[in-house]
Amino acid sequence: MTAVDRAVSRREIANALLKAMERRHEVLDVIVDSNDRASAVQAIADLLGVSPLGCEAVIGMSLDQLTKESRDKIADELNDLNNELTFTLGDRPASSGETLALRVFSGEQDRDILADRTTDVGASADGTGRPADDIGAEIRSALARVDDEDAALFVAIDGGQKVGMVFGDLNHGEVNVRIWIHPEHRKKGYGTAALRRARAEMAAYFPGVPLIVRAPGAHAG
Repeated sequence: MTAVDRAVSRREIANALLKAMERRHEVLDVIVDSNDRASAVQAIADLLGVSPLGCEAVIGMSLDQLTKESRDKIADELNDLNNELTFTLGDRPASSGETLALRVFSGEQDRDILADRTTDVGASADGTGRPADDIGAEIRSALARVDDEDAALFVAIDGGQKVGMVFGDLNHGEVNVRIWIHPEHRKKGYGTAALRRARAEMAAYFPGVPLIVRAPGAHAG
């Protein structure tokens, strides 16, 4: 996790906690009305419009965090983080992840971005490092691994534009996560944003399986 990633995550948490404190009665109501933790997290997300990371922080709050002193400290931290990230986000605006989305890979719709990735990396999309097949064979192989629940593939999209891909490969009880950003969109923070989005997606596809990031610096940014 990069320094930017850590700062953005901390800002997400601080922002969610402050929102929860401002609407603490509503937050408590939706938690009490929920059947379990998962539904409570979703209810908090719907109420506050915060990220999954923020929701987890809210539901894990302790009572002493509701004091005025604690609220003031969190507000000060949020202000410091906003100042810290001002320059970084100006230079790498996509790193916050606010505009990036991950969509499940489609063999028909996403042939172009996989072809660009294969040409750029010069190896198969399966993570083995072997030479790439023709794009049709690469797509069939990728979709077969997804069907076998050995892999998950996503296309990173910002404003309807494909900016990269995220690969998750199940291997010996771990999920190897690989991030590839298109050369035209590097050095803007998309690598950081895609990795942050990927954590939640991979956790849903491979619950309870450790995630290992395999994101070569030359192909992410």
